[in-house]
Amino acid sequence: MCFDCIRWQNKGYPLLEHRAIYQYNDVMKTYMQQYKFNGDFLLKDLFNHDLIRLIDNSDKDIVVPIPVSHYTMQTRGFNQVSGMLNGQTLSDILSVTASKKDHQSQFGRRERMNRQQPFALSVSSQLVVGQRILLVDDVYTTGNTMYHAANLLYQAGAKTVKSISLAR
Repeated sequence: MCFDCIRWQNKGYPLLEHRAIYQYNDVMKTYMQQYKFNGDFLLKDLFNHDLIRLIDNSDKDIVVPIPVSHYTMQTRGFNQVSGMLNGQTLSDILSVTASKKDHQSQFGRRERMNRQQPFALSVSSQLVVGQRILLVDDVYTTGNTMYHAANLLYQAGAKTVKSISLAR
């Protein structure tokens, strides 16, 4: 197990099986800057095939992209995760509770690990009960986003929650 998994288990969270396709390095950082923060939406297709292939080879009933806040949607104009998953059936069962969710990239590791639950269910929990859920995000850094989302879904009755990301 990685250090993050051990830390989350010590906090009382169930183990989250996570897979990333690529390592987060300088090239990926440049891609994310251009795609997410500079709004180059056409870059969404660059890794679409790789993500869809991983999703298609995963045991799941529901594919859930990590949501962005209302503020981010208005200012950026798109959810970067949903954009990369063009052609995949997605379930928007999570929402961001704060009107403006701070970007994880603004915080150091310690601050990221101590953030509170940023999500709420945007559907009836009956749609989650007994389901195998696959969470998808662009970058896994500390696990904060994924573990909070998974915890909420388990509380709502999900059978299993696994996660994937483009990079880690």
